[in-house]
Amino acid sequence: MADSSAVVPPLLDHIVVANPDLDALVAEFESATGVRPEKGGSHEKLGTRNYLVSLGEDYYLELLGIDHDLPEPKNPRPFNVDDLTETVVSTWVIHPEDADATVAAGRAAGVDVGDLTPASRRRPNGELISWRFTSPLHGGMNGAIPFVIDWQDSISPALSTEAQARLESFVICTDNPDSIRMPLAALGTQACCRLCPNGECQGCTPCLELAVSGPAGTWTI
Repeated sequence: MADSSAVVPPLLDHIVVANPDLDALVAEFESATGVRPEKGGSHEKLGTRNYLVSLGEDYYLELLGIDHDLPEPKNPRPFNVDDLTETVVSTWVIHPEDADATVAAGRAAGVDVGDLTPASRRRPNGELISWRFTSPLHGGMNGAIPFVIDWQDSISPALSTEAQARLESFVICTDNPDSIRMPLAALGTQACCRLCPNGECQGCTPCLELAVSGPAGTWTI
């Protein structure tokens, strides 16, 4: 198994994997790993819902898809989920100790991840959890630049989710690793970057690769 300290980006909060058909995504993950993701809840303003898997310590995996029981949102759903035709590692999220200072430091270095705005959802047990976050749409570079979250007084799903798996690898695949490392450093983090073989990511449109393991095996995207 991989050394988790070598694959986990500093300040990692969670990694988002999206598919319009969330039930199929959950079944795919459970079949590959032997771990049943735990129902998270609905994002009423976004038109999405999620399932969660704790990856240990204070970071987790979010499986996200369309919530067909909600009205159509006014704006497009996040992570381009309406147009996806396959499972995609959409982006990742960091939780710095001082989210406001991190946003300001990034902006001063020319990395604008947007403003922190409030959000909330109810867990299946009715508990309301609230947080502040920068818009995922501001991350840029095809999700390679994370957005920022501040859990305020709420408990992170990493600590409240019973479903457990292990993060084996998280890699940003790009034709220009330095173009990724510099903005990440401005946000106080880093991630494993590698050159894409055969020029698959030409034009600075990186893609994210992920491997998560459980008792039944490893799920790789």
